[in-house]
Amino acid sequence: MEYITHSPEETEALGAEYAKSLKAGDVVAFSGDLGAGKTAFTRGVLHGLGYEGRVTSPTFAIANEYETPTVRVAHFDLYRILDSEALFEIGFDEYLDGSRIVLIEWSENAADVLPEAYKTVHIAYGDADNDRRITIGEVTV
Repeated sequence: MEYITHSPEETEALGAEYAKSLKAGDVVAFSGDLGAGKTAFTRGVLHGLGYEGRVTSPTFAIANEYETPTVRVAHFDLYRILDSEALFEIGFDEYLDGSRIVLIEWSENAADVLPEAYKTVHIAYGDADNDRRITIGEVTV
């Protein structure tokens, strides 16, 4: 399904609506250019799940963990991860135990360790400065 948003606030609102479809065990693989809105969408997801705190990109921390009223969420930024061995060194596989929602920015850097079935969100720049083309899908076995 493809959506067009016209501001960061609309991107967050779409993320909040998308959150209604998520449950523990879901893995969401994000892709898109630097600054396209992956973190804004993630912020919306977390707010849609009831998280009221600040949501930031985990660029330098690699992962942020959040407790929402209903489910734990792990938010990864794999921009600086170059191979799956590095992921295992940080314990990435432990986050795929089904007990939380896992949101992965720059998921293409983890393509060989993603589960067989996962959700996808691709965010691309649109025609106007604040426009974003957001494509939501799934990979199934």
